[in-house]
Amino acid sequence: MSHSESLSARWARLRNWLAARRAGRGQPVTAFVSQPEPRSIGYLARGRQLCAGNFVFAGHLVEAPDTMIWDIVSPDADFAAEMHGFGWLDDLAAAGDAAARAKAQAWLMEWIARYGRGRGPGWTPDLAGRRLIRWISHALFLMRGQSSEESEAFLRALARQARFLSWRWQAATPGLKRLEALTGLVFAGVSLEGMAPLADEARAALARECAACVDDEGGIPGRNPEALLEVFTLLTWSALVLSENGRTAADAHWRAVERIAPCLRALRHADGGLARFHGGGKGLDGRLDAALAASGVKGQARSGRAMGYARLARARTSVIIDAAPPAMGAAADEAHASTLAFELTSGRRPLIVNCGSGASFGPEWRRAGRATPSHSALVVAGGSSARLGRDRRHPGRLEEVPRDVPVQMSRAPDGVRFEGGHDGYLRSHGLMHVRRLDLSGDGRALVGEDMLLALEDDHKARFDRALDATRLHGVPYDIRFHLHPDVEASLDMGGAAVSLVLRSGEIWVFRSDGVAALALNPSVYLEKTRLKPRATRQIILSGRATGYATRIRWSLAKAQETPVGIRDVTEEALDPVAEE
Repeated sequence: MSHSESLSARWARLRNWLAARRAGRGQPVTAFVSQPEPRSIGYLARGRQLCAGNFVFAGHLVEAPDTMIWDIVSPDADFAAEMHGFGWLDDLAAAGDAAARAKAQAWLMEWIARYGRGRGPGWTPDLAGRRLIRWISHALFLMRGQSSEESEAFLRALARQARFLSWRWQAATPGLKRLEALTGLVFAGVSLEGMAPLADEARAALARECAACVDDEGGIPGRNPEALLEVFTLLTWSALVLSENGRTAADAHWRAVERIAPCLRALRHADGGLARFHGGGKGLDGRLDAALAASGVKGQARSGRAMGYARLARARTSVIIDAAPPAMGAAADEAHASTLAFELTSGRRPLIVNCGSGASFGPEWRRAGRATPSHSALVVAGGSSARLGRDRRHPGRLEEVPRDVPVQMSRAPDGVRFEGGHDGYLRSHGLMHVRRLDLSGDGRALVGEDMLLALEDDHKARFDRALDATRLHGVPYDIRFHLHPDVEASLDMGGAAVSLVLRSGEIWVFRSDGVAALALNPSVYLEKTRLKPRATRQIILSGRATGYATRIRWSLAKAQETPVGIRDVTEEALDPVAEE
């Protein structure tokens, strides 16, 4: 962190503290006028883990039985944010027994005693908003059996945070964090006695924020599918809470919800999980379906592209491709160099994946997860299609990203076709990467073709220089296909094919045209809900580009009963005559 950033952060903390102190001087709240029903999804298993003293936040496990949660030393800022945001309250409420309620009540009252006057890391607009949503939604769970003094302390703390938000929500980063702050303000405004004007303020601000952060196609600047789901969830909750209390969300608010819903459906794999791109995970089980159902927005997945992703789907197979440049501006701090990477899911089982975000495992894993080799994409000379910048203010911002990403989707002779290209390796090697994917009409075969092309004279000159640097051995490339950890992979036919066995019993076979060497190597699968990266494997096609046009063809096809039966299918798919 630079010196200027440090001063900025200190100033923001001071202003938050001053606002929190001043917020305690307002008229006290003595009652709820309504209480929104809990809408967030908690998990029984996590609730029981918390009761047993196992605290799993932001990829860290702290085992501290019989320990007050606020006595735990946070391993990092993300861990502290999850604690002070009270998202874990959903899990204790899901457990719902006397032990879980006792923990929730004790931890709540201790937070109020220690931090309720404005101290601690929880006094930021987004965390205050997140906390208000949980406290108000679970108020009956929290206050059952409590004394009048504890109930009064609870109401005072709610009122202080609501006033704090009314003064500080504009300080939240535009986008998801600001929406968290404003949604918390909506919950407080409709639920707490005398706070109705806050709901009106938040209603108007939400409309402006929707117009600013949700584009005409229902996407957000960072292109993170899981972040889009969080935005959609907050907008849906706030709209429903307003409606249930005699108010109507602004037209811009509802229009944003209606635009996002089909976009999310297009980003959902056959197993119900989201595509894992640009820092996002698949989402908590059931979260996407619950959010779509709560919104009441009907309709199918958007055809063509959604938020810069292309979707191919037939029968029980889905393929989602990153078909746009990485985000620019502030959103580039979290963007991944994943242009033309894809994921494939068969039924309820992911097969081809990206490694995912390593942010919860530290800066080195975060950096590795953003690089092109961590995606199911083509990699030239071991590098990325975009470079991590060295600006001290934004050390993780992508630079030299692909700008020209032409894409076309059409019908194939038997199914659907994606064709796309990018210029991410043009500057370094004079090469365009072009990828074509054909998904069969029955969803049982995906045929791919990757090309490296030097088209213009100046591109050819640049490629010649890169080739000379290799002493004419050729510019090396790898095409990577990362496998989900639940896939069992083995080399077959003397190393000419890879058999992939899913837990469902399905068998898929990967083959290539022999231009590139085929290998099965270790890989990792990064999930923020896990304590450490999961070991898995990846298929790699390796070769060297020695001319202005290099073409590699490969296929993934589902076997009928055994891998033997797939040979005719894949050989026909790779036959140049069959292509026409």
